[in-house]
Amino acid sequence: MGTILKRRLKQTHFESTEQEAFLNILVCSNHIKSHIEAVCLKQGITHAQFNVLRILNGRYPEGYPRGDVISRMIEPAPDVTRLIDRLIKQGLVERFTSDQDRRLSLTKITNKGRGVLKKIKPNIDSLFKLVSDKLNKKERKQLSVLLEKIYSDLF
Repeated sequence: MGTILKRRLKQTHFESTEQEAFLNILVCSNHIKSHIEAVCLKQGITHAQFNVLRILNGRYPEGYPRGDVISRMIEPAPDVTRLIDRLIKQGLVERFTSDQDRRLSLTKITNKGRGVLKKIKPNIDSLFKLVSDKLNKKERKQLSVLLEKIYSDLF
């Protein structure tokens, strides 16, 4: 076991099965993220910006306050305010004040932002093949269950 990981990391053994599993998760995650990042960069956005657009699209046209965006991110970014500011400059989102609470600032996706998501969706969907081409449906479900066991204490 671990022959591919050993080649990838250029090492001959692991201290434990725990270390091997942990390193496999990290290498796999990086592999998938690099593919997602490449797809996003073709549309002039980062993976984190794509994540924000995806979240805001799920609440179109109402939008979300910044805190709600952060809580829904796959990888919460350290400075979501600046990330949103960059999306505003690109015309992909807009910030406005809530009608119910004038102190609350909301961000919503624009039609241009929705257009970027529409363009990027087929390429993102094709990345699912990274999993579906290698694992059957039962294995994919099992993988999801196992991965959730690792981070279940977060929620």
